[in-house]
Amino acid sequence: MSTATSPSSPSPSPSPSSGTRPLLRIGAARRFAMAFPSRAALLFAGVLLVVLAAAPAAEAGAGGGSVCFDRVFSFGDSLTDTGNFLLSVPDDFPDPARNLPYGQTFFGRPSGRYSDGRNLLDFFAEAFGMPYVPPYLGGGDFQNGANFAVGGATALNGSFFRERGVEPTWTPHSLDEQMQWFKKLLPSIASSETEQKEIMSKSLFFVGEVGGNDYNHLIVRQKSLDELHEVVPNVVGAISSAIVDLINLGAKKLVVPGNFPIGCVPLYLAIFQSQKEDYYEEQTGCIKWLNEFAEYHNRMLQEELEKLRNLHPDVTIIYADYYGAALNIFRAPLQFGFTVPLNSCCGSDAPYNCSPSILCGRPGSTVCPDPSKYISWDGLHFTEASYKVVIQGVLGGYAKPPLSETCRGAEFKVSQLHQCTDNPTNTVSYDALSSFI
Repeated sequence: MSTATSPSSPSPSPSPSSGTRPLLRIGAARRFAMAFPSRAALLFAGVLLVVLAAAPAAEAGAGGGSVCFDRVFSFGDSLTDTGNFLLSVPDDFPDPARNLPYGQTFFGRPSGRYSDGRNLLDFFAEAFGMPYVPPYLGGGDFQNGANFAVGGATALNGSFFRERGVEPTWTPHSLDEQMQWFKKLLPSIASSETEQKEIMSKSLFFVGEVGGNDYNHLIVRQKSLDELHEVVPNVVGAISSAIVDLINLGAKKLVVPGNFPIGCVPLYLAIFQSQKEDYYEEQTGCIKWLNEFAEYHNRMLQEELEKLRNLHPDVTIIYADYYGAALNIFRAPLQFGFTVPLNSCCGSDAPYNCSPSILCGRPGSTVCPDPSKYISWDGLHFTEASYKVVIQGVLGGYAKPPLSETCRGAEFKVSQLHQCTDNPTNTVSYDALSSFI
């Protein structure tokens, strides 16, 4: 199999035990590394505390701010990318999200999102009656905020990986570069420093989820669990640095999500199969060592956030517990309407409906009749039905401190899913593929 590299972009200018882990088959690892722009995002469910409010926002419609913030600025990877990755590469660059079935459920067309419809950021905007957050590389006035997230993005710069003998084959638009984009944009929204401070104080900032790709790029390259643990302080440090930069610019409200239970991701489940006793979690069927590593990252991140809270007591830093809430849905999927918890909806006739050689959007791939019954959309990313449950969880209590405390007096809801029926077929074949996790 040929190896693709990242094209240059246009210029809009208790701790898990260390030791050995099951080896990933090299061929499968390479195909996996070349498949998608972002790592696994598992979804969770929660209880919606407050149900009232505005109707869902239109994708490009007008709209004002919510009761506790006027704008949303987001940084991250494909979990919240609303088009930046596709805008950062040439029009003929092959990527599955460029074509159907991506986007089929809600938009009825590809929208630059790595799902069958809306993603986490879209549902959050809807919940607060905000317009969908536009991708930065798409241009515009960004008076209601901007999304800097790019599919495949890492928290660490490419130089970090090169110094460790890993040549990046993914997007160069890391968290640091996304921050540079924001600093370039801010003066165009408000010219004076006073106006900029006011905008910062009245905006909400999503810093992540980001960092998962840093680990995935190493996992698929056969790095040991010890080596993964050594990288965690660097990843957490990069996230912390971005938060401090935003605070110094005047940010007062930030949401910082943790990593998901990546041991429940269909592609990982398909690649890291094992007959070893006690390898899988009994209740969920997820891979233990991968989930334990995600737990380790989340503990380190939460410790860092607590330090930042102590240093900046006038700033609200919210930790979104994606991991803890995600396990609830895998422990009792039927309670949330998911009948197929560990298989991907779009994939191939293989274990977990997922094979590194036939991924969603590639020739031979098929699409399930009802994505809303599946947690996973393509083996790495999730269905919009699952993303909706994530936001219900965040609004309902899987956040520290709760958003209900941060936005006192706010009314919010998550809208009902809208199903598109323009494409009744459940079998598709496309030539698109991507060279990024």
